Amino acid sequence: MRFPPTSRSGRRAGQSREAEARTAEARTAEARTAEARTAEARTDESRPDEASPACARPPRLFSGYVLDLDGTVYLGGEALPGSVETLARIRAAGARVVFLTNNPLRSAASYAELLRGIGVQAADHEIVTPLSVLPGYLSQRYPGAVALTVAEPLVDQTLAAAGIAVTTEPSLADVVVVSFDRTFDYTKLLRAFRAVRKHGAAIVATNPDPFCPTPDGGLPDCGAILAAVETATGTRASAVLGKPGPEMAAEVRARLGVPSADAAMVGDRLLTDVAMSRALGMTSILVLSGATSAGDLARSDVRPDYLVDGLGDLLPEADLEPGSGRPSRPPPARPQAHRSPP
Repeated sequence: MRFPPTSRSGRRAGQSREAEARTAEARTAEARTAEARTAEARTDESRPDEASPACARPPRLFSGYVLDLDGTVYLGGEALPGSVETLARIRAAGARVVFLTNNPLRSAASYAELLRGIGVQAADHEIVTPLSVLPGYLSQRYPGAVALTVAEPLVDQTLAAAGIAVTTEPSLADVVVVSFDRTFDYTKLLRAFRAVRKHGAAIVATNPDPFCPTPDGGLPDCGAILAAVETATGTRASAVLGKPGPEMAAEVRARLGVPSADAAMVGDRLLTDVAMSRALGMTSILVLSGATSAGDLARSDVRPDYLVDGLGDLLPEADLEPGSGRPSRPPPARPQAHRSPP
C-alpha cells in the first residue's frame, strides 16, 4: 500500500519534532554527566590525595631533630602551643637537637638565651644561624676582601670579630653583604649600587627569605632587600647563605652528628626547610604554625614527608626509642579502680 507523499510543511513539522527530541536527549545526557562529575568530585574530596603528605604525626621518634625557630618553636618571642613539652620529650628520649634559623638578627648565644627564657633547653653550640657560616664563607671565597654591608650592626660586629674589614665606602668594597635589615633605606641601597655597578663588588646574601613571620603578619626579610639590590645593579648574588644552601647544610650535618636517615628536619617553609631536608637526605616535616598555610602547600610542587599543625603534633602518642618504633620503657601499670567501702 502506498502512502500519499507528505507535504513540505508536514516534513518540516516532523523534522522539528525530531530536533526537539534530540535536544531533549542531549540535555538529559549533559545533566547525567554533570551529576556523575559532581558525585565523583564528592568522592574525591573524601578520598586522601595520594600526592599529598600524610597529614598526621610521624609514627616514630628520630635520633636527631633539626628544628627551625621562627614560626616553628615560637612566634613573636612566645612559645607556640606544644613546643616546650615536645622538645622536652625529645630530650628525654635521648635524641640530639640542633636549632636552625635563617634570621640573622641575633647571635647564637642570644637565640639560646631566648629559648631558655620560654622554657626550652638550648646551648649556644646547638644554634645555627646564617652568621654561623658567613665569616667562614667570605674568608674562603674572598680572602682578604673588604665588605660593605646592607645589614644591622650585628653583621658588621660578626665580620669584624672574624678579622674581616668592613667599610661604608663603595670604592673600597670587594663584596656587598646583604642581610635582613630593619634600617634599610635609600642611602644603603645607593652605596650597594655604586659598590657593585661602579666598582665591581660581588654580592653575598645571608638568607633567601622574602619575609619573616610575626604575629601581625610578618616583616620584609633579606630576600626582599636582596631583590632591590639585584634589580638596581643588574647583578645576581654569587651566594645566598642560610637554608637551604650547602654552607648551612654542611654546618647542620656536622653539629647534629646523626646519620641523615635517622634525622628529621622540622620547619614552616617549603622552599627552605623542606628543600634543605631533601638536600640532607632527612625526613621532612612541615608545620602549619608559621609562614606556610594549607593553601600554600596545595599550590606548591614541593611536598614534605609529613604535615602537622604544630610541634604539639610532632611525636608519636607513645614514648618510643629514637630510630625505632619500640617503646622506650614499658607502659605503666593500669591503676586499679578505687571503690569506697559501702
